[in-house]
Amino acid sequence: MMVKMSKLFGSIEAGGTKFVCAVGNEAFMILESTTFPTEEPVKTLQQAVDFFKQFGSSLVSISIGSFGPIDIDEASETYGLVTTTPKPHWANFDLIGFLKAQLDLPMYFTTDVNSSAYGEQLLEPSLKSLVYFTIGTGIGAGAIQNGEFIGGISHAEMGHMFVKRHSDDLDFAGVCPYHGDCLEGVAAGPSLEARTGIRGENIELDSNVWDIQAYYIAQAAVSTTLTLRPEKIIFGGGVMAQEHMMARVRQQFAELLNDYVTVPELTDYLQVPSIANNASATVGNFALAKRVYDQVTSK
Repeated sequence: MMVKMSKLFGSIEAGGTKFVCAVGNEAFMILESTTFPTEEPVKTLQQAVDFFKQFGSSLVSISIGSFGPIDIDEASETYGLVTTTPKPHWANFDLIGFLKAQLDLPMYFTTDVNSSAYGEQLLEPSLKSLVYFTIGTGIGAGAIQNGEFIGGISHAEMGHMFVKRHSDDLDFAGVCPYHGDCLEGVAAGPSLEARTGIRGENIELDSNVWDIQAYYIAQAAVSTTLTLRPEKIIFGGGVMAQEHMMARVRQQFAELLNDYVTVPELTDYLQVPSIANNASATVGNFALAKRVYDQVTSK
């Protein structure tokens, strides 16, 4: 009797600081994973290729959730490229082309935050709309409306929305090389060290810089609420992994929104990820990899 081999799905979470590669089964359980720094593209992606090759023909598809901006339009001449990223060496690099040259598999390509949003929705399928922000080395957001990612000509870039400056932060220029003091420029992890000269994890909890940062993150939540009216907003990433931050953001959000529109209880509405260790993107990628595999094999 022939034994049917289980299908395996691959995930690449391509972050600005690190890559997380994983393989999961049809129940979207992580079976094996590896993490390595995001260095120059060829070196980094070759490590990903080498990881996936060990699973042979059992691996049937891969989903890549990448830092951006990226070109996700399959009809575009630059589909699969990382485009105008400030990440050194990665601008206009053909990420999907490199992977496809060595891994002849169906691939789904989206942003890392879209993958995270998809993973979170898997755990709560009754939700028809949610927004997932990553507040880390950079800031990005993925949004799902009526079960699908939002986007027109490309994916959203909500991490670069503009925010009102905090009165105690007017002299800080911001760290975004494109916009200076957009949301990413004033609230991403590097902004903490740029202001204080101290890495975020070493800054005292009573420092005013945390309330300044929470003020900007809360503005993003207010803008998202008024623009998309999601059922839930989730904040992941290294900055929000600090337990004190969520309470600060909720307090600032309540003050800024000022009961203008009705939202759920803030402990339900503004949340940290349901999947531990910021693994929402990995789980979401498994599901997206299955989705593209099913599409290809059904033709």
